[in-house]
Amino acid sequence: MEQVVEEKPKFELSTSRQFPGWLAGQQSCIIFSTYQIGKVFMLGSNQDGSLHVTERSFPRCMGLGTSSGNNTFWMSSLWQLWRFENSLTTGKFNEYDKVYLPQVAYTTGDLDIHDIIVGQDGRPVFVNTLFSCLATTSETHSFRPVWKPPFISKMVPEDRCHLNGLAEKDGKPGYVTLVGRSDVSDGWREHRANGGLVMDVQTNEVVCEGLSMPHSPRWYEGSLYLLEAGSGYFGKVNLETKTFEKIAFCPGFLRGLDFVGNYAVVGMSSVRKNKTFSGLPLDNNLKEVNTSPRCGIQIINLETGATENWIRLEGIVEELYDVKVLRGVSKPLLIGTKKEDIRTMISVEA
Repeated sequence: MEQVVEEKPKFELSTSRQFPGWLAGQQSCIIFSTYQIGKVFMLGSNQDGSLHVTERSFPRCMGLGTSSGNNTFWMSSLWQLWRFENSLTTGKFNEYDKVYLPQVAYTTGDLDIHDIIVGQDGRPVFVNTLFSCLATTSETHSFRPVWKPPFISKMVPEDRCHLNGLAEKDGKPGYVTLVGRSDVSDGWREHRANGGLVMDVQTNEVVCEGLSMPHSPRWYEGSLYLLEAGSGYFGKVNLETKTFEKIAFCPGFLRGLDFVGNYAVVGMSSVRKNKTFSGLPLDNNLKEVNTSPRCGIQIINLETGATENWIRLEGIVEELYDVKVLRGVSKPLLIGTKKEDIRTMISVEA
């Protein structure tokens, strides 16, 4: 009998023709995470303007947080919160203008950490989705809670409201997104279609509700933007009318948002074939434009709402979580923990 060997799905990354030139012109790089295969990617530019891609493996990597100057970034993984530091003090290393090494890892346990911001004191504040709260690192414990929604009666590992997104404002936690107002274990799933809300962390005020699985709130140039993952729309919150104003439809389940200049950088995932991701407005929205969900990144002009460039991921990668832009970083090198280069990357503090 002839044995049939199934080929494993391959990973393919393609871009719009103008994307490499656009990225080089922004003098920035893009970093994104996919927990599906446990990879973090950095897209930068070679000296000839072509695209440079580097990736490293970390189990279930999700949230990304950056600090001013982009010498530090944070990343959550399955049971740790990692801090990466740029080890270059001057000049370049083999054409790389930043070399990021994993310097510190806090053991948190599997908290299902989503979004991360870096406060004015340099410490991370992260979304502890399992315990329905915002938290920071602890030197002696898994985490230290800093805020929880007022309707959550106690912090227990039950993911009651699926708190997932966090926006920084003036160096502090500003706004959060939640999938549903629930105070029972896994109760948010009953509110996926239209029970999502945005809350002001400083006042506990609900500033927008009636959303479908909102994610990735971001404060940028005086406006609060977010992704309505359950409908596929990128838009912003009108804080006066407390409404969501759509800017652009993206054909996928949206998570991961950042900005550079007059552009939004939006992460998209293909829709999982399970109960959590079915029966959402996104299903009908995709049918209306006669397309299937995609995995990748859309570059959207904030003035026109048009997608001017894109990145497409195909094959084994179907889901992204977070996306960040490192401004002023053209060609970074990311060091992981599994290859020999981490042994030889030694730097001395001046």
